[in-house]
Amino acid sequence: MIAVVDVGIGNVRSAEKALATLGRPVERTADPARALAATHLVVPGVGAFGEFLAALRARGLDAVVRARAAADLPTLGVCVGMQALYELGEEHGRHAGLGLLRGRVARLAAGDLPVPHCGWSQARALRDDPVLGPAGPDGAAWYYFVHSFAATDDDPATRAAETDYGVTFPSACRAGAVWGAQFHPEKSQQAGLALLARFAALPSPLPAALLACVPRPRLSAPERAPAGAGEPAGAPAGAGEPALEVRP
Repeated sequence: MIAVVDVGIGNVRSAEKALATLGRPVERTADPARALAATHLVVPGVGAFGEFLAALRARGLDAVVRARAAADLPTLGVCVGMQALYELGEEHGRHAGLGLLRGRVARLAAGDLPVPHCGWSQARALRDDPVLGPAGPDGAAWYYFVHSFAATDDDPATRAAETDYGVTFPSACRAGAVWGAQFHPEKSQQAGLALLARFAALPSPLPAALLACVPRPRLSAPERAPAGAGEPAGAPAGAGEPALEVRP
């Protein structure tokens, strides 16, 4: 089952409809247990970075994404869902991200081009990838973008694709079984559907029936990085996140 995270922020219905064309069971959910037990998870997001992260944390879904990353379960963040994978977001203040990727999300420095970046641009895969396709000219595809902020990554190994829009920025990322797309595959016609089909075809290492980890959500205020800090707070990965109760 493919699960689409629905926290009331994001183009969830469009993502669900696009995935349904693949002929696979698709479910929208805000339930951490269902999101964790899915063979494949899509995390779409639009709007402000801090608001989206707060919505994930309020439902315990931040712990789910981290747990899936640790278990190598296929996970795809879309738009702000990709941005959330990084350490820090600078939209309307400084907000801590999930910290799965090193780097920060800052306003797109597009020079004389209008921001937000809204329309079709080409994303170039930097290496052969099971979701993005081959590197080189055969791996370049046109996708639909709508964003004012973009990642500035600190680890070139996690940059999976690049796009030029006044500046070259990472338009897709990957760390293990976690992918991120700054563009919207669900709005990108055949190229987007092909990408989603490749994602849905990825093997999932653990049967969903054997996954019975239920995150216990912790309702708390949104996390913010300290004012004036040059880097995000140095808490170790996983510190302060909801515990996972593992049932045999």
